[in-house]
Amino acid sequence: MTAARRLLTVADLAPSARSVELLGGELMDKAAPTGEHGGAQGALAGLLWPPFSRRPGGTDGPGGWWILTEVHVAFGTHDVLCPDLVGWRRETCPERPGGFPVQTRPDWICEVLSPSTARRDLGEKRILLQRAGVPWFWTVNLELELVQVYRWSPEGYLLSTSAGGKDRVALPPFEAVALELGRLFGHDD
Repeated sequence: MTAARRLLTVADLAPSARSVELLGGELMDKAAPTGEHGGAQGALAGLLWPPFSRRPGGTDGPGGWWILTEVHVAFGTHDVLCPDLVGWRRETCPERPGGFPVQTRPDWICEVLSPSTARRDLGEKRILLQRAGVPWFWTVNLELELVQVYRWSPEGYLLSTSAGGKDRVALPPFEAVALELGRLFGHDD
């Protein structure tokens, strides 16, 4: 007879040098990022940070968001994710999210898909985010040079927009600024 497996909780997940997530009470390693993955994550943060990650108003863009990378966010006792990029609207989250793990539900999450974790990102994690009511979920597919934007609905996430390659496009919920998507995929012309 096998012993019952103990589900891990938020208390079992402490800050460490490892990049891990807790999904359904199971500890999951995140993929070690490749140069392409880190480049896409950094490029997207670089495109969104200046116009959005500040107070609303001003001449540099619309502002109104907190945008962070690689922070752990709790979605209950047995679920703590560490999204590649995550954002909170300042109108609903006036103070920068803090602590470990962050307890405030985000308004936007983006995952840069890695071959070893894409199935989890598109499956279990997407279902968890939908159940938690995260309004926007993006995926960046490096192989296809494609960004897919999903909008929350009670029935599940609905594909709102797909764009990629060298497109220059405004993507929800950041419609105020057109993003040069080629920068995510290493095109710097």
